[in-house]
Amino acid sequence: MPRVKHSPASRKRRKKVLKLAKGARGGRSKLYRTAKETVQRALSYAYRDRKTRKRDYRNLWINRINAACRRHNMSYSKFIKGLKENKIELNRKMLAEIAATDDNNFSKLVKLVKGE
Repeated sequence: MPRVKHSPASRKRRKKVLKLAKGARGGRSKLYRTAKETVQRALSYAYRDRKTRKRDYRNLWINRINAACRRHNMSYSKFIKGLKENKIELNRKMLAEIAATDDNNFSKLVKLVKGE
């Protein structure tokens, strides 16, 4: 029985790791063992930060809406509560966009919420 070394498979596996480590500096992109560690860490950070990005954006939108509400003498929580009571279904991303670019329409929303 001849000895089997799995050369094509292991070469393919090593090339895949080295390709993923391409942007790293020095031996981290050239040497397989250190490149493997680098790639593993990078992939775990990428997975974690895909979740974090969603939280960060929602936080940003809430801050922008809050700032726009404060300009119109209203708190963020009262504004959101008023939108729900008036059955206005705009998500925070769109509200933040309106608050940042179109102050005229945002003030109309605030007036609607205040009941003026």
